Order: sequence, then C-alpha cells, then structure tokens
Amino acid sequence: MKLLHHPDRDAIMLPTVLHALSDPIRLQIVSQIHKDGEQACKKFEVSIAKSTFSQHVRTLREAGITHTRAVGTHRLLSLRTEDLNARFPGLLDAVLSSYESNDPNIQPT
Repeated sequence: MKLLHHPDRDAIMLPTVLHALSDPIRLQIVSQIHKDGEQACKKFEVSIAKSTFSQHVRTLREAGITHTRAVGTHRLLSLRTEDLNARFPGLLDAVLSSYESNDPNIQPT
C-alpha cells in the first residue's frame, strides 16, 4: 500500500484549508467525522461515485484537515483538530457550527 502524504502542522496553509472546506461534499464529510469520530471510508453516506469520493478525501488530507490511516484493507479517516486549532484557532469550530446549524439534515447536539 502506498504511503499517503499528510502535510506537517506548519505546512498547513489557510487558503488550502478554506478551499477544501468550500465544497459541500467535503464539508459534509468533515461534519460527519466531527460528529461520529474516526470512521472507515465505506461508512460515509454521500451520493457520488467512489472515485469522486476518493478525490474529495485526497483534497481534505492534502489540505491537512483529515488524517487517513490504513488498517488492513480499510482506510480510516479522522480530523486533525489539534493541528488545525494550533494553526487557526477556532476556524474549524466556526465553520462546522455554521454548517451544522444551517443543514436541515443535521440534528442539534
């Protein structure tokens, strides 16, 4: 299995993070990880092709928003909350709070 690139904390750039979070599908993926914690790629309920989903996951990983770890044949996704909060305090919380409060499919916690 090939090694996946994850940027170092200091290499996470704000324009890249904002671009990655600007897509509704990627924002939905991040929100689901935020609510449910680390999970396998196959657990995401998105209405797109697997190849398109893979590209969205790659964009999030390369932006420094998510971490992907391989366990056997599965890929588990988690948020890099600590790294993002260290680089951009409050950004992820603000984006997710706004997204989740405006999405009618999400129940308040």
